[in-house]
Amino acid sequence: MTSVDGRRVLFVHAHPDDESITTGGTIARYAAEGADVTVVTCTLGEEGEIIPPELDQLGAWAADQLGGYRIGELAAAGTALGWSGHRFLGGAGRWRDSGMAGVAANDHPRALVRGALSEQVDQLLTVFDEVRPEVVVTYDAHGGYGHPDHIRAHEIATAAVRRAPAVRRLFHTVASARATALGLAELREREIPFRVPDDTELPATPDSEITTRVDIGAYRDAKFAALAAHRTQVTVGPDCFALSNDLAQPVSDTEYYVLVHGQAPGAESDLFGGL
Repeated sequence: MTSVDGRRVLFVHAHPDDESITTGGTIARYAAEGADVTVVTCTLGEEGEIIPPELDQLGAWAADQLGGYRIGELAAAGTALGWSGHRFLGGAGRWRDSGMAGVAANDHPRALVRGALSEQVDQLLTVFDEVRPEVVVTYDAHGGYGHPDHIRAHEIATAAVRRAPAVRRLFHTVASARATALGLAELREREIPFRVPDDTELPATPDSEITTRVDIGAYRDAKFAALAAHRTQVTVGPDCFALSNDLAQPVSDTEYYVLVHGQAPGAESDLFGGL
């Protein structure tokens, strides 16, 4: 494996908790191995559903204080994962969680999807100038599962990388169809507090499209600690977690990526491999 000491990677995510769900093990691994790991979060996740009943009144339908609360959850997740730094795109609260497609939150004046893409790209480029990432990670064009803010995060990161010649690789974080099916099959054999979905209920990418597999086996505890920090959004179970829909999602020993910009040799098992 390439030495990552002093290497620089930046993750672009839409809401607090996305970084832990999709890339938590990778963040923890590279941070532990000496890389400079920065996470950019585009919104505060103000429109999220709330799992603990005692915190329900934080929601957008009541006090509308969930975003501020989630800043604390995100900080705790960052401590668990050990990242080097964190930024909110444009500053905390500049852009608001847009909610799912077709809901009223899409029309909020500060909704991420209503913002000017050019302004948002410039804000991300400001972070690039500060931390000088060699590798950038974000979602695919579908945003993983179609959330408007994930799609916008993809658009922002993609446009910024095009204007940043120092970025040597851009990856999309994805879920492996094979690993998801195997993980769900294992969960069906166990007693867990969630409903185990059918294989097709969770978004996944065909394994033939996956270019990079990062082993996170030694960092599963850190990933689960980060997931548990997001208690308004995530419930942690044995070898799995669930969001407010109570659908079990397995946690693999590997996190999966598709390289979409930069040279492929060496990248099969390492975001920095061959650089």
